[in-house]
Amino acid sequence: MNRTEAYLALNLLPRIGPIRVRRLLEVFTEPERILAASASELRAVPGIGTEMAETIRDWESQIDLAEELRRVADHGIELLTIEDDRYPPALRQIHDPPHLLFLRGTLLDRDRQAIAVVGSRRVTHYGRECARRLSFQLAHAGVTVVSGLARGVDTAAHEASLAAGGRTIAVLGSGIGNIYPPENAALADRIATSGAVLSEFPVLYVPDKQSFPLRNRIVSGMSQGILVVEAPARSGALITANQAMEQGRTVYAVPGPIDRPHSEGCNRLIQDGAKLVIDSRDVLEEMDTLFSLDSVTQSAPRGPKSAEPPVQAPSLLATLDPVERVILEAVGESETTIDDIIDRAHQPTAIVSATLLRLEMKRLVKALPGKYFVRLT
Repeated sequence: MNRTEAYLALNLLPRIGPIRVRRLLEVFTEPERILAASASELRAVPGIGTEMAETIRDWESQIDLAEELRRVADHGIELLTIEDDRYPPALRQIHDPPHLLFLRGTLLDRDRQAIAVVGSRRVTHYGRECARRLSFQLAHAGVTVVSGLARGVDTAAHEASLAAGGRTIAVLGSGIGNIYPPENAALADRIATSGAVLSEFPVLYVPDKQSFPLRNRIVSGMSQGILVVEAPARSGALITANQAMEQGRTVYAVPGPIDRPHSEGCNRLIQDGAKLVIDSRDVLEEMDTLFSLDSVTQSAPRGPKSAEPPVQAPSLLATLDPVERVILEAVGESETTIDDIIDRAHQPTAIVSATLLRLEMKRLVKALPGKYFVRLT
């Protein structure tokens, strides 16, 4: 058994989380030695009682390590231990980092410049548009956008980052072989081709109430800061924000109307000291990045509102690629449904959706409620 397989075995055992693994490693120094220890040696470790010591000692009868390794191979997953050089360095510094990550895709050095974008699953049109604009701008500027692949704000953040041609990382509250929510399985595949999908849970793990808060500490832990786009007073996004503050991360929040329940959480965060954000520059300047802001300020207006833009210069139209031109032509000067655009453009739905977002960021089309679009030039 090699070291990675030993970490995997510990990961599969019930009720042995990161903190207990850390305590065990403080005594035994290597995961292989933990699995080879006697029950009496294990009981001597603080926090490891008789029942848990027996579970670890009899680990081979508790789990099917060979079967999990087959699942890892079948799903194209790479196992990344906390000792690996590619393990996110910021995540390694939190109180309870996972000792093993399941990875689809790639992690790059540039992912150290990351911002988490989170918010409500039941997102409003305002929240979705803010998430899309800010994530597009951040990704376009070279920042890696981290989120949780959940419905609502998370989905908008990932899709906008991909549309910008940037990097995005999805951290799951389930196993990589059991994507949740299931309708985001195709999105996870797209993310894995140009970014990364991560989980600390076994391949087929079914999510539960405990797994999402655990997921959230990784979302914030591997990021320089966390941007809460829209959140009611009681929201998982606020739990993530609290974890971020405990980890020493910067918390940003998008303000919303004071009479809207969906904005109460963000407004309270700002009241409590979170940095108010109306444009990606508010985040980038705080991060003190080396990225040029010129491309960001040219690609989107300051603020999330969909204000009527000025007529575009011909030079912008000249920069469009063939697919962008086809899809722009498919958008009418009156309200056009996305289904009509797909039919007219003869392009796959995913390509049309991503291209429309790019055209919107270039202020050539405007998104309307109900998945309608209108051409602005």
